Formats: sequence, structure tokens, C-alpha cells
Amino acid sequence: MSNASSSRPFPVLVTGGCGYIGSHAVLALRDAGWPVVVIDNLTTGFAWAIPDDVPLEEGDVGDAARVSEVLAKHGIGAIMHFAGSIIVPESVENPLKYYRNNTANSRTLIECAVTAGVKHFIFSSTAATYGIPAVVPVKEDSPKLPINPYGMSKLMTEIMLADTAAAHPINYCALRYFNVAGADPEGRTGQSTAGATHLIKVAVEAALGKRASVAVFGTDYDTPDGTGVRDYIHVSDLANAHVLALDKLVEEPTKSHIMNAGYSNGFSVQQVLDAVDRVTNMKLDRKIEGRRAGDPDALIADNARIKATLPWQPRFEDLDVIVTHALAWERKLSELRK
Repeated sequence: MSNASSSRPFPVLVTGGCGYIGSHAVLALRDAGWPVVVIDNLTTGFAWAIPDDVPLEEGDVGDAARVSEVLAKHGIGAIMHFAGSIIVPESVENPLKYYRNNTANSRTLIECAVTAGVKHFIFSSTAATYGIPAVVPVKEDSPKLPINPYGMSKLMTEIMLADTAAAHPINYCALRYFNVAGADPEGRTGQSTAGATHLIKVAVEAALGKRASVAVFGTDYDTPDGTGVRDYIHVSDLANAHVLALDKLVEEPTKSHIMNAGYSNGFSVQQVLDAVDRVTNMKLDRKIEGRRAGDPDALIADNARIKATLPWQPRFEDLDVIVTHALAWERKLSELRK
């Protein structure tokens, strides 16, 4: 938590704030003393995922008139942009949806921000911008070679932000997420989307009997146990990184940043499922299937830059803790839906 409360005179607009990561960012901003407003079209988000006293403006970030109205109404000084589509296989099947929701809509939002005089913009980017990296852990200056429309749609938005910041009085931070998992430790929000594809979400659903088994896609990767290795970051640590990034943008208004958001530590699919077995004291049914197209052997963040730039101290850097919080939220979600 930052103590720069004197530099928090303006509200922050969180796009997609009723979604998984966005709702955690809303909580982190409030916990740090920032006034928050949410805009969400509620296609995949849930109004109950944010506190009752946070203003919720229903609308689409691609609707310039609506966005401009919200920015003016609340005197917004910064935007955290989470709204968008995130399912990689779907992006391959329906690329134009992703270029609309992630790229074209972001362009509209950025233009509205510039017109309204918004000074700071934080963007939810992704490690998918790297494609299949030649070197792991992957650094921010590694080649950006996305292998699917999802990664490309996010990279295009990063490029738009860089060009806009060079031409207008706005600075930005793009955080490239690795595998986000877990849930708010206090049980206030979590991953709630039906049919989610995140491994830990799928595994805890299976542990609670909501799925019969967990698919393991490929066991012939160049990794210690043959299954894909990923860098899992707790969603609350990620949300905290956004708040610290905002503090940094306010502190240095002429500087922009691109940073990986991960722990620089990888776990294989089998290790994640082992952790779920440990936490639940049961054995998941694992179904071995073929590789999915485009899955790298390993994708791990080099997080030296974010550690050097922000006073970011992860609090939940433990796979069993991540699983425990995800499981607790999944149980709560079962109650909410009764």
C-alpha cells in the first residue's frame, strides 16, 4: 500500500471493473484511498463484484459519446483499462471480434481520454505479445511476435499508447500479465465467469465436483515433467501493481512504462494440479490430451524491471496460497448461485 494520498485528488475510471482482474483493481484502489468509478457493459462482468458505493456506469468503451459523458461527469484523471476479450482460441476463430473489442475500442477510449485531458492511462496487456519466446525468463525488450489475434490486438494497443503519449500530455503504463490466478483473500471477489479456461479455476471447479476431470494438454514439452510451465501471479498482487504503477505515473508525469507482471517463477501443469490435490486432500482426475496449437513449452516473466521501478512486494507468491484462495472463492460462488 502506498502512502501518496496527497497525490490522489482525482477519481480513477476502471474499464471492465466488474470482471475478474478489474474488480480486484477496484478493491486495491479503494484500499489505497483512490476514488473509483467503473464502466462496464456487463457482458462478462457482474455488478455484484464491486462494492455498492462504487459508481457503476453501464456502457461500452467503444461508445465514444458514453465514455466522454462518464469522463466529464466524474472528473476522471486516470484510466485503468481492463475491458476486452481474453480467450486465445476464440481469438483465432473470431479475430475481428478481438480487433474490435481490444484494439478498435481501445483506440476510441484513448481518443476520449486525450480529448477530456486525462493525464494517466494504465493498460492491461499480456505476455501473449511475446508469442513463443526464444529465451525464458522473458524480458520486456524481447521480440514481440504474437502468434494469435489476442496477443496482436494487445500489442497494437501498446503501440497506440506509445504514439499517443509522444504526441499528447498523457503518460501510460502497460503491464504484461503472465498467468493470473487466485482470488481476493478476504473473499470479496474472484474469477466468476462460467466456462473460464484458466487452469487453476478449472482445477478447483473439478475439485468441487463442478467438472468431471481436468484436461492436461500435452506431456511432451521440453520441461522437467513434460507439461507446460507457466508463471502464476496472484490477482491481488497484480492489482496492487496497478495501484503502484498509477502512483508512479502521477509522480513522474512525463515518463511511461512497460513492465512484466509475474513472479519469475514457473510451475508445470502437473505441479499446479498436485497443489490442488494437496490443498483439497484429494486426487483430481487428469485426462491427458494432445497439445494445443501455439502453446510454448515455458512462459516465465523476468520481473527485474517492475521490481526496480515500483515498490512492489508480492504478498501471495506461493502456489498453495493461490490455490487456497481460488478454492475458497469457488466455494463462495457456489453459495452465491444457489
